[in-house]
Amino acid sequence: MEDVILRVEGLRTHYFEKDAVVKAVDGISFELRRGTTLGIVGESGCGKTTVGLSVLDLVPYPGRIVGGRIFYGEAEVTAMSGEELRRLRGREISMIFQDPVAGLNPVLPVGVQVEETITNHLSLPKREARRMTVDILRQMGLPHPERLVQQYPFHLSSGMCQRVMIAIATVLDPRIIVADEPTASLDVTIQAAILEELGRLKAEREVSIILITHDLGVVAQMADEVAVMYAGRIVESGRVGEVFQRPRHPYTWALLSALPRLDGSQGPLHAIKGSPPDLGKLPPECAFLPRCHKAVSACRQEPWPPLKELSPGHWVACFNLVYQEPGED
Repeated sequence: MEDVILRVEGLRTHYFEKDAVVKAVDGISFELRRGTTLGIVGESGCGKTTVGLSVLDLVPYPGRIVGGRIFYGEAEVTAMSGEELRRLRGREISMIFQDPVAGLNPVLPVGVQVEETITNHLSLPKREARRMTVDILRQMGLPHPERLVQQYPFHLSSGMCQRVMIAIATVLDPRIIVADEPTASLDVTIQAAILEELGRLKAEREVSIILITHDLGVVAQMADEVAVMYAGRIVESGRVGEVFQRPRHPYTWALLSALPRLDGSQGPLHAIKGSPPDLGKLPPECAFLPRCHKAVSACRQEPWPPLKELSPGHWVACFNLVYQEPGED
């Protein structure tokens, strides 16, 4: 337990729409260990981004955390005041948002936006804050940072904006980074550079990372542990190698079977039929049942089966486990 830096217990975050309650996150628990990366994966709409926003209590209206607790070390984030949260964000825990262009203020030079993070937490002269800004932009591999600080986000490419976002998130050496789709909408060359940068931060500064993505290849490359989400719940979690090589939940198996392989052993790809459920109208049975090839009568008895530990650290929530490798018929 002593190397656990973040602990989430029974988190429930709902959005209260006019005609429905959208249960975006509905009772999940996980731990993030010091200097490791936890990948959170799943289809769009499964609640991944809401988990990241909940960690920093940044859930937008009309959403709010309605249950569970989040601990940063021994401090309970979910019980913090607004001032305590302000000191935590950026200094101890920071977030890289999904859209790097939209995440930056279009009417402020990028240098000012990096400096704001510094001056909000540290009492420094403007000259020192500017020096730190230039240094962090240089560390991110951005060209001519002395000139770049004067430029606006619309002057930069998406990849450069993403590097600026990472600079803002890391300039104060936080202990945790929540990275929400950090490589989305970027070409493969820029993706590789961004992932390399995150890997460097983890190796050199012992940063812990929550990597939110739908890209299983990125998780296989970057993460130590993985949590697979479906309809607001974690359905399988464990070490990346264990989960990806021996998936036991039908949803995890289906996700991996839908990926092409490079070793030549792959037959036809297995598409996942149907679509994810409406989180505002969840059925009184397993939410994956209509799409599941392993469904049994027990799956109709309750909304979700409980998570069970199949082997040390490998947890699965399913009544009828898969016992075949991904891609096998």
